[in-house]
Amino acid sequence: MRGTLLALTVSLIFGSVAPCAADTPRDEIEAALVTFAKAFNNRDCAAVAAHYVEDAAVFPPSALRVDGRAKIQEFWQGAIKAGLKDLTLKAVEVHGTGDMAYEVGELSYSARDSSGQRKTATGKYMVVWKKGQDGTWRLYRDIWNGNPAK
Repeated sequence: MRGTLLALTVSLIFGSVAPCAADTPRDEIEAALVTFAKAFNNRDCAAVAAHYVEDAAVFPPSALRVDGRAKIQEFWQGAIKAGLKDLTLKAVEVHGTGDMAYEVGELSYSARDSSGQRKTATGKYMVVWKKGQDGTWRLYRDIWNGNPAK
């Protein structure tokens, strides 16, 4: 009787526990990274800016904060005109619930150096994402910096 009671208790405890599905925005954010990089590499500044909420801010390295989607579009347009291309983004961490999330990632891009040769640079970033009423995750705060040259 004791063995039956123990088996019944164990089966009730473990049989009623369903696997928890993590309710994270990782897949949606990773998909947004792909479309962001594609827009950037296609030199489509408007599509890049569309990845940001209206009241977004970017914090570029060694530069002033840029506020608002329109100014962010101008910022990325300047970066593209300056020769940045071949952007890749990789999410390392994504955490969030509800309508806010943050992401830590790695980036690479190519640019011409002072001698005119194209070089690849790498860096890291942290982004705060905000989910809109339309269900789309967009960048709210975006900060990055480069890794030291090898």
